[in-house]
Amino acid sequence: MSTEIKETAPIRTAVLGYGFAGRIFHAPFVNTVPGLELTAIVQRHGDNAAADYPAARLLRSTDEAFADPTIDLIVVATPNDSHVEMAQRALESGKHVVVDKPVAGSSAQVRALMALAQRQGRLLAPFHNRRFDGDFLTVRKLKEQGRLGRITLVDSHFDRFRPLQRANTWKEAGGAANGILFDLGPHLVDQALALFGTPRTITASVRHERDVTAIEDAFDIVLEFDLPEGHSLRYECHTTMLAPEAAPRFRVNGTLGSYVKFGLDPQESALLGGARPKRLGSAEPWLPEEEAAWGSLTLATRVTEPIQVERSRLPSEIGDYRRFYVNVRDAIRGETRLAISAEDAFRTIRLLELALEASDQNHTLAVDFTA
Repeated sequence: MSTEIKETAPIRTAVLGYGFAGRIFHAPFVNTVPGLELTAIVQRHGDNAAADYPAARLLRSTDEAFADPTIDLIVVATPNDSHVEMAQRALESGKHVVVDKPVAGSSAQVRALMALAQRQGRLLAPFHNRRFDGDFLTVRKLKEQGRLGRITLVDSHFDRFRPLQRANTWKEAGGAANGILFDLGPHLVDQALALFGTPRTITASVRHERDVTAIEDAFDIVLEFDLPEGHSLRYECHTTMLAPEAAPRFRVNGTLGSYVKFGLDPQESALLGGARPKRLGSAEPWLPEEEAAWGSLTLATRVTEPIQVERSRLPSEIGDYRRFYVNVRDAIRGETRLAISAEDAFRTIRLLELALEASDQNHTLAVDFTA
């Protein structure tokens, strides 16, 4: 894709919104990637964005960011139901766009944004940051190395414990792009697609579990993948807000062993605690996971009777959300393609739509992204 930005020039970036997403997941990482410049932050009320990033201009409206001809890249970190409008306006203003998940409340809306981005000659990148979690990277490495043999089951959980509905937050309000399916579903589904491609079928239960809730607050999604030689793989995605003791983040079974990992990647909790990533290029890694949190690897040393297995702790790969923005930078420069494309966003949202249909119909559905 052609670009007007020279390789040596900084990619001037504006982050729209300084709530949870903008403050935790976007501004810190834009600010630490060489070649990106955190030029402006849109914060309608308050001044903490200016205090956190004094070199960035504090804007009070998104209109200012869209109208600024010096801005090259817009990061949409606003509430979910505004993502489509913000991305559309950014593209129409000639900006490249990163959109926090979910990109949209429907796959048709994603397709429309993709067409607009193509007409404008600009990049549209979904922020599927959990591709850069250490646990996922570890699972991907085990798959690529074949250490578990032929993988037969992946059980993936992203559980929370919030028995009471939170007041005064858009995340607990009804709407097509809100609810737990479109909040955490994109993470789990995108990881499944990234690992194994297009599933053959989908079965799902999307439901309300808490006593009082305005959103669906739990789901189970089962994806069946075809493998060579007539084999199949079952990939399960689970989320609930009623899990005081969480299930394993990943359980992966194969013909030669298994991998079990508890706990989420440490980046989010570290950022919430005030940690900030160092500028990329520092010799110190951003955030290695503590040994106590590593997963358990069980491998067969003999598969004939009596079966023998060997158990060990497997060091987690180091997750790093900076890598997402490195790729965006290089794609804008025309040096590479997006690692996570707008097509990935479409496939993810389409699979979530199918999950709702399968749940409503209480029926297993075929998956076809070309329909």
